Amino acid sequence: MGKKAAAASDLAEAIGAFTHDPLGHALFVYPWGQGPLAGMTGPRRWQRAVLDEIGAHLADPATRHTPLRLARASGHGIGKSALVAMIVKWALDTCPDTRVLVTANTESQLDTKTAPEIAKWAQMALTAPWFAQTRRALASTAPGRGPSWRADLVTWSEHNTEAFAGLHNMGRRIVLIFDEASGIADKVWEVALGALTDADTELIWLAFGNPTQNTGAFRECFAKHRNLWRTAQIDARTVEGVNTRYLDELVAAYGADSDVVRVRVRGQFPSSSSMQFIPQDLAEAARQRAIPAGLPTDPVIFGVDCARFGDDESVLAIRSGRDARSRAWKSWRGVDAMQLAGDIALEAQRHRPDAIFVDAGNVGAAVVDRLRQLLGEMPVIEVWFGAKGREAELEPGVSVPTANKRAEMWTRMRAWLGQGAVPDSDRLRDDLIGPTYSFAADDTRVQLEKKPDMKRRGLPSPDWADALACTFAEAVGPRAVPAWLEPAVHPDDGAGRYGELG
Repeated sequence: MGKKAAAASDLAEAIGAFTHDPLGHALFVYPWGQGPLAGMTGPRRWQRAVLDEIGAHLADPATRHTPLRLARASGHGIGKSALVAMIVKWALDTCPDTRVLVTANTESQLDTKTAPEIAKWAQMALTAPWFAQTRRALASTAPGRGPSWRADLVTWSEHNTEAFAGLHNMGRRIVLIFDEASGIADKVWEVALGALTDADTELIWLAFGNPTQNTGAFRECFAKHRNLWRTAQIDARTVEGVNTRYLDELVAAYGADSDVVRVRVRGQFPSSSSMQFIPQDLAEAARQRAIPAGLPTDPVIFGVDCARFGDDESVLAIRSGRDARSRAWKSWRGVDAMQLAGDIALEAQRHRPDAIFVDAGNVGAAVVDRLRQLLGEMPVIEVWFGAKGREAELEPGVSVPTANKRAEMWTRMRAWLGQGAVPDSDRLRDDLIGPTYSFAADDTRVQLEKKPDMKRRGLPSPDWADALACTFAEAVGPRAVPAWLEPAVHPDDGAGRYGELG
């Protein structure tokens, strides 16, 4: 036997010793303290606890062939995807013909978070050559074994659950992993139960994620079905290597008992079934507040949310400083882009806005083009709701990252509502309090509920609130004022009179 073959044989024998020891496998196969793992001596404490729990279940002959169902609800950034990757690699390396199935709450989470993390850890392992990587799979490189010895990352649909219904591997090992499990439909969980029926098989079902929903199958792991699942809820502030400064800012901004802190920091389920982005009392206060005194230099800003036809409305919101009430808003239903642009141009001639921000989706791009033709040098700026979001101030001195432009604008609007005045309108109030919020999967970026998802809940598109949000798309400089209102140029002569105008 050549040296290369001997080394491969020795490695296979060493790996075989970790069949029921996933923690030992993780410590053995990865280059801890080097490269991407510099400064790290092994998995984090909570990750070690999970790996040890899997190992103890499999090492005991009395439990080895009974299903292990393990769920962890946690705050943000504790290394869930890294643990998923370590478990996938251990499961494949240490049991021939293992089948692993991984899914996540969304296709985006699967493709941009879970899959890259699994690929990264698979490449770092001593056993990297044992499995070939594709975008959504790890398959054995042993001749003829790829179809039966593999891990697959699959998207789910509650109307198409064949991948979960057909997961069987009698006499071997099955590992089923739900990443960001709160967002996976109950029907998928129900169908996945069929994979737990094989006899004499190592059956491991793991569910990880932020506890974003107070209902659903993931929540029931910790409630009605807690006798079937081994569960724990992990406060992210207790985990080593986590950005505790950001977590402390969330606590300061939202409050220790708020749903966002419960979900993103403490690993607890929200107190209500959904997380409302703008509280009703905040919207009501802005509706009832007297118009705050402004400055002559406060810019007048138009925000336009564009709709085509159907139930949605096109809306023009007008704001100057903290006053979004004294100038009448306009709305349209069932008009085309040219008519909408013409009517907005008439309002612009009346109010002389310093900036017009237009939602460029739907017919918005055509409205932007026509307004630029009609209004000449008056600034007309297109707003793409799906564009990359920036940090936005949520509370004085506290900023949060946002998932897209729409979430950024709504975050600024939410902060403004604490001092601003809006029209006394039930429709606007309902629009403001309608959307829920969440966070980009395994991320800190705030994201707002999408309009189609709101409609599925029976709520209308928040056109009025989106129009007001558009007035926060970009900072607008102060407007010019008549020279006689500028004290720095014409100081008071001491008798309450200003100097002569030049």
